[in-house]
Amino acid sequence: MNKTVKTILICGICIILLVAAGFASFFANRVPMNPDGTVGNSAGNINNEGLFCEYDGRVYFSNSEDQGCLYSMKPDETDVKQLNKMEVRNILAGGKYLYFYQTGSASESGLGQIEGMRSFCRSGLNGSNVITLTRDVVVTGQLVNNYLYLLTTKSADISFYKLKIDRSEQVDLASYNINPACARDGIIYYNGTQDNHYLYALNTSNDVASELWRGNLWYPALDGDYIYYMDVANNYRLCRYSLSMNEIQVLTNDRVDCFNVGSGYVYYQKNDSVSPQLRCMRTDGSDNRMIAEGNFTHINMTSQYVYFQPFGDDITTYHSPLGSSAYSVFAPRKD
Repeated sequence: MNKTVKTILICGICIILLVAAGFASFFANRVPMNPDGTVGNSAGNINNEGLFCEYDGRVYFSNSEDQGCLYSMKPDETDVKQLNKMEVRNILAGGKYLYFYQTGSASESGLGQIEGMRSFCRSGLNGSNVITLTRDVVVTGQLVNNYLYLLTTKSADISFYKLKIDRSEQVDLASYNINPACARDGIIYYNGTQDNHYLYALNTSNDVASELWRGNLWYPALDGDYIYYMDVANNYRLCRYSLSMNEIQVLTNDRVDCFNVGSGYVYYQKNDSVSPQLRCMRTDGSDNRMIAEGNFTHINMTSQYVYFQPFGDDITTYHSPLGSSAYSVFAPRKD
């Protein structure tokens, strides 16, 4: 074999190896898109800091007993695993990834540039391969199909935008408060914050918003055919609005600080200067009863439990089986 032929062969092999390496890198870094209908978490959980998120047989949660670090477990609270050492909230899940807001705290070193910096991140379902998507301060966010809809602040400015999960696209949508927590079938339901508190629907296929109902509501949460909400005009009592029947049902006349709905139950914090209580009722308002005396917040729900924290105490978390009147301290232990 002469020298020219050998040189050509070597160059050809090098080119083939470079092309192969390029393809390998492309597929290794490619973010697979999500199936239609993907929603990252329930509105009730997101409106309560998004500390718990159930997805595909696992519950991902911020462990208040371990500085808010990201953990996972089965819905029955077994098989507890620590995923990473970031303090997180606004946990979302869809496809092959988790998304969460890293609040700027970490329990130990070794997290590279992410440690100690507030950021909205993407990771594998096991908590590995953490990627920073934005360093904007995220007030609240939701995953709808292949986009993250984020309400953020920077200095004194508010921005609502969508960010594709692979970071290839970012589109500004509004410069005022839009809460994207309530979503289903590609539609985001939110209350107005400018001239009224009507119910609006944002079609994420074209990002066009339309007026849906001239109510006076706050924190809409969709469950079945109903939008559950706090009635602003009537002392923030809890009501539900039927999308198909265009009817309102008052569920309780208690003034409500926060609530969550799912699996046939509504949990809410009753605002009362004399006797504040965490209460539970059926989704139609029946069987209303007290769960715990005192002021509680961050009401998160999974398919089997409700979780809540005393107001002003971010370390203690209580849990109660859905429908039960008993509760106790939630103390997960790694298996």
